[in-house]
Amino acid sequence: MYNTSFIKKILLIATVVLLYSCDKDFNAIGEGLIGDDHFGLESEKYDVLAYNQEVTPVQSNGLTLTGLGIYDNAVFGTNTSNFVSQVTLATDAPTIGEAPVIESVVLSIPYFINSSATTADPKGGNIYKLDSIYGDPKGKIKLSVYESGVQMRSSYFEGGSQFNQLYYTNQDSGADAINFDTSKIGARLNDDPDPAQNDAFFFSAAQRKDSTVVDANAAVKTYTYTYIAPEMHLNLNKAFFLEKILKAPASKLSSATIFQEYFRGLYFKAERSEGSPSNLALLDIAKSGNAKITIKYKAKTAITTDPDETMEDKTLVINLSGAQASLYQDNKNPTYYNAVTNPNKTVGDDRLYLKGGQGSLAVLDLTGFGAKLADIRTKNWLVNEANLVFSIDTDKMAGTYEPKRVYLYDLDNSLPILDYSSDATTATTNPPGKVVYSGIINIDPTSKRGTTYKIRLTNHIRNIIKNATVKNVKLGLVVTGDIGTITFGQLKLKNDIFSNVPRASIMSPLGTVLYGGTSSSNVPAGKKLQLEIYYTKPN
Repeated sequence: MYNTSFIKKILLIATVVLLYSCDKDFNAIGEGLIGDDHFGLESEKYDVLAYNQEVTPVQSNGLTLTGLGIYDNAVFGTNTSNFVSQVTLATDAPTIGEAPVIESVVLSIPYFINSSATTADPKGGNIYKLDSIYGDPKGKIKLSVYESGVQMRSSYFEGGSQFNQLYYTNQDSGADAINFDTSKIGARLNDDPDPAQNDAFFFSAAQRKDSTVVDANAAVKTYTYTYIAPEMHLNLNKAFFLEKILKAPASKLSSATIFQEYFRGLYFKAERSEGSPSNLALLDIAKSGNAKITIKYKAKTAITTDPDETMEDKTLVINLSGAQASLYQDNKNPTYYNAVTNPNKTVGDDRLYLKGGQGSLAVLDLTGFGAKLADIRTKNWLVNEANLVFSIDTDKMAGTYEPKRVYLYDLDNSLPILDYSSDATTATTNPPGKVVYSGIINIDPTSKRGTTYKIRLTNHIRNIIKNATVKNVKLGLVVTGDIGTITFGQLKLKNDIFSNVPRASIMSPLGTVLYGGTSSSNVPAGKKLQLEIYYTKPN
């Protein structure tokens, strides 16, 4: 109970009035608070049952970000990320011309860059700092690009009904009916003699020079140069594209549907490059026009017997668009594998392993709060704020990349919690948005390493207290690569706890280790996961 002194009563009343003026409903006090100033409020802490769950092969088509490469992590193991994409002509039924002669075939995919972190390149232009690249910045991979032999469809029929066609993270390994690796056609297409194009490929942070002739009639040609932002820039096999595209029957290029049956797409395969550490990058191939193949060639515009007829310069663009799927191969660290495949669902786990991709999540059950729920209702306690604070096992996470954010959701119903939905903040923090709901990593100013993740679930708790019909649902906790993406990908094989996973988690290659809610001596003092609620308790 509160101290009954006159001064404290006045302060309490003033606090309530001030907050009430910002929100017309007293039961929503604290709705806009972000800080930790809880003067005059009483805190209660409740135990949380939290345990690990493995994410088995999961739907990976339709993701907005795609991983490519190999990421070695001392805590979680090794993740290899490949992908497959359909291709589409930028213009249906293009006029190719006669007697085409290819000059170049280039595949380009922009990288994510930090435009404020640049240095001058002695060769011209700038060298940027790449974002969303994990592992050794100078690491290399053996990269191979193949023609895909799998026709990716958007739907299929079974028993007279039509269903969406799903593709899964494990469909370039194992004995699946659809295996993109074993279905690839021919030799790799990025067969340039330069090993940086294939056997020793690296994600270059340098701008690429593009020359333009200023005065072609001068005694000495004069050039100016423009520079293209860092991107994947692969020279592909000209003979293949001459036969496959420029000499194709016109009917094969007449529509997107026919073309995607004829040229089924590209399969990107990453392997270790001999003698080099590896790394992995996230690519935005789903964005229209981002990833493309540009064919530059010469051709005659009409059939003629005139040997002096001039060949015209022509360009044909093929976009990497349509159906796409991310493909993962994981070699899990034994400690991590044991933790996520043998959870303690009775008392919880000492450590919670969150890992994106085909990784793992944590299941949370607010058992302590649930046991006190009837008493809270009877006493008419008013919830001012409720938080879950997850402490990071900094010893295990030392020297590894840390997720900038985690995401808490209603696991039973595969929905965001109310606090996520009601948070309209759009501050341009890094990561941006949802700063009240949060889940953003807190960084120690000295070590520059993460210490905690804090998630606000005030409205979620209020709703349970206020409405007796609202279930105290299980909650899911995952890493997230995009707080704005709240759709779900289906598990290939459903389990008895969950059948899908947030897509934003599937896109992320990162992971973190958090302390659980057990009372074990393996959880240091002050690090135990608990639900903390600040109440106003009527006299």
